[in-house]
Amino acid sequence: MPMPTAIPLDETQRLAREEAFSLPLDRIDVSKPRLFQDDTVGHYFERLRRDDPVHLQHNDFYGPFWSVTRYQDIMAVDTHHAVFSSDWTQGGIALFDAPMDERLQMFIAMDPPKHDEQRKTVSPIVAPGNLAALEGTIRERTRRVLDGLPRNEPFDWVQRVSIELTTQMLATLFDFPFADRHLLTRWSDVATAVPGVDGIVDTAEQRQAELGQCAAYFGRLWNQRVNAAPGSDLISMLAHAPATRNMSPREFLGNLLLLIVGGNDTTRNSMSGGVLALHQHPAQWAKLRANPALVDSLVPEIIRWQTPLAYMRRTALADTTLAGKAIKKGDKLAMWYLSGNRDETAIERAGEFIIDRARPRQHLSFGFGIHRCVGNRLAELQLKILWEEILPRFPVIEVVGPPRRVLSNFVHGFSQLPVRLPG
Repeated sequence: MPMPTAIPLDETQRLAREEAFSLPLDRIDVSKPRLFQDDTVGHYFERLRRDDPVHLQHNDFYGPFWSVTRYQDIMAVDTHHAVFSSDWTQGGIALFDAPMDERLQMFIAMDPPKHDEQRKTVSPIVAPGNLAALEGTIRERTRRVLDGLPRNEPFDWVQRVSIELTTQMLATLFDFPFADRHLLTRWSDVATAVPGVDGIVDTAEQRQAELGQCAAYFGRLWNQRVNAAPGSDLISMLAHAPATRNMSPREFLGNLLLLIVGGNDTTRNSMSGGVLALHQHPAQWAKLRANPALVDSLVPEIIRWQTPLAYMRRTALADTTLAGKAIKKGDKLAMWYLSGNRDETAIERAGEFIIDRARPRQHLSFGFGIHRCVGNRLAELQLKILWEEILPRFPVIEVVGPPRRVLSNFVHGFSQLPVRLPG
């Protein structure tokens, strides 16, 4: 029988929940992108956390893999990189096993020591001193974008706010030509697209061609900066650091896309997800308006609630066990961060959106261990400033239509969120 739920469900959610708790376990496959686009995957995650938290799936597209759905088991995988590898030679961080000559090499898909050396190259961009220097720029741009929004008419929050603010930030971090900054958004979308499925690119050849254009554009910037004095932007850092200045073309493109997607998707989808969450939880919105200081705990709660990247993959380097299951060398595992962030055994009232949690940073959205998101503090700063500037401007942000969610099991986000600001 389906487990009880405290939240009233519409018909789509009710049917999904009934299916999730009645299907035989061997027929549950939480990697189906449709479940994420319909926002019904949470019911299946809840079933797996209860009945089979380390769940072997057989998928025609990805092959067999383990779905890891509980908080503590995800932590065990994420913090033991010597056993569970993210290296591109083992398959990398995504479930699909691309041919070896098509795999992008990036430091998140590397094991130590190379991972550590390349990560250290770009980490100064988000050091505390640099974040302090960026704060004024972020706030000025946020104010300009919010002050330019229309009143009393519907518009798309994703395009007008989330994409615009994150793309401006990316352009600053790369010292990318500002007039061309929307190319960064396109390349981010293409990098995570599934050809012929999500409507972003039609074929694998189109995807490769557009990513080639990205590499060519950045190659020109690289050539300018490698012959100039070292600068404080990401391209200069990569061009002048011993660990990255001699990268292969695929490694260069891989690290570029890692920085673009990492700087775009997490913040962009949290900016949209926060608006939707507060709309759906009016008591929390009222609490925030009554006490704007709660922005500090609101931000990590939004990031937990949204979980902008739903999973990361690892590959076992040796036979081991996890939650009593025998994991064989070469097996791949999906750490479902989205599920771990709803695990009631680890996070109190995990299924509720609560903006004044006692431990708001107890979430998995940034990962753990050596691959913990390098830009997590920058993402939090951007969101903190956004909500600090929203509160004195907008007594309410009305969501006036259903959000359009991304058809992806990796990027957990929105392509559209129609809103209205009463004048």
